[in-house]
Amino acid sequence: MTDPGAGPPSPPGPVGGAPQRLRGGVLGMADIAAATMANVGPAMSFFFGFAFLSTTAGVASPLTILAAGIAVALLGNTLAEFSRAHPSAGSFITFVGKTFGPVSAVTTALLAALGYIIAMAGVISISGGFVQITLHHYTGVDLPWIIWTLLLTGLSVVLMLRGVVVSTKWAGYFFGAEMLVLIVVSIAALVQHRGQLSLDPFLPSHINDGFKGLAAGFPLAVYLLIGWENSAALAEETENPRRNVGRAVFSSVAIMTVSYILFAYATVTGFGYDVTRLGASRIPFIEVAQDTLGVLAFLAYLGGLTSTLGVLIAGINSQARLVFNAGREGLLPSFFGYVHPIRRTPNNAIVTFTATALLIIGGWALGHLLGSSSGSMNPVVFFTEASTLGAILILLVYLASNVALPLYYRRYRPQEFQVVRHLLLPALGAVSILVPLYYLAKPGQPAPYNWFPYAAIAALLAAVAYAALLVRRDPTLAERVGSIIADAD
Repeated sequence: MTDPGAGPPSPPGPVGGAPQRLRGGVLGMADIAAATMANVGPAMSFFFGFAFLSTTAGVASPLTILAAGIAVALLGNTLAEFSRAHPSAGSFITFVGKTFGPVSAVTTALLAALGYIIAMAGVISISGGFVQITLHHYTGVDLPWIIWTLLLTGLSVVLMLRGVVVSTKWAGYFFGAEMLVLIVVSIAALVQHRGQLSLDPFLPSHINDGFKGLAAGFPLAVYLLIGWENSAALAEETENPRRNVGRAVFSSVAIMTVSYILFAYATVTGFGYDVTRLGASRIPFIEVAQDTLGVLAFLAYLGGLTSTLGVLIAGINSQARLVFNAGREGLLPSFFGYVHPIRRTPNNAIVTFTATALLIIGGWALGHLLGSSSGSMNPVVFFTEASTLGAILILLVYLASNVALPLYYRRYRPQEFQVVRHLLLPALGAVSILVPLYYLAKPGQPAPYNWFPYAAIAALLAAVAYAALLVRRDPTLAERVGSIIADAD
């Protein structure tokens, strides 16, 4: 199938031969939607993110989640429109590169890869950390979290290397298990506290410091939904990606937003609307489950475990495909563009992505041992730190994509350009990204958060310099960006 937005004919692969392709059309809309929501990891994200959000936004934290859901839906419009025009495993990298040229494509590839790897390092660490927390709570056994991290990560990688269908379905199963637990606990908590139910969590007057509190809590609420973009990177393996990627994005964002509002309302209600006590809790939702279900609170711990596994599989599966496509098109070393000849999985990208994340964990841990604290690394704290640094880089990629959408449609598809869909909505999406970027980068934050913005700027400058050098050495790179679309014959 010819893509009217693909520009002039271009070579099929980085070396001019037949490109390495993933197995096409093996995933349906339900598969990629489930994988997307598994990548969001509602139990893991909510367990470790809501306490901070509630102390920042106050009793009306569910309203902050609603605002974040609307903002992410605006970003979803950008992803859906790009995927409809030019479906690609390269996702944001392809979309930005097709619009602004090869230097932007290589820069985006490096920022996206680094941002996702750092963020995934936090997920990998918390997978073992949550196992350690659960076992210690129920048995008193306190084995080091890194043992469980390596075990779960190894099992997840093996599952991913077996094929996208198998791994995606397992991610969906884990997601279904965690959602069942979250919904059961939330409904049970609301029923138990039915005499105390109030509309206060949905009243703007109950947000701390009004709009300032909403804005401060906004980046935390947006982070709860990170992973919403998962389905775009699976476009090459999805049937009818031009239609199904957009549907998966919007359905996933809607389901996750409504679900988070339910979980937040149940948690705030379970704590008697006392956000000070809620914020002091290590994992507020677990405490609500214990108060509501007693011994059956084990199910909440189980939901957290399945959530971390779902995020591991779904996250690495999709994010490694960005690296794979960049290698296939020559934006990154061609080593990453290898596909297993039988299973059609991007093995090199998956293994390298995971290994790099583990190296980041090791380096961070070494820094703790040699630094001023001279103590061991806490996986829960590292999860927050890595998530924050990774989010800054990922938000820069989101921002570039929103700026690119109207320019792409005006250049390649002028007959389809619509002011609302291709200009107004991405403009609002760009504004919604600037808010969390400001709060993540503003001065006066405690260490290590105070140096994260400088690290992001350094990464951006280094990526631009490398991209300019690479394009100068290989002028044909411009022709290869986005040359392989998902539903091409």
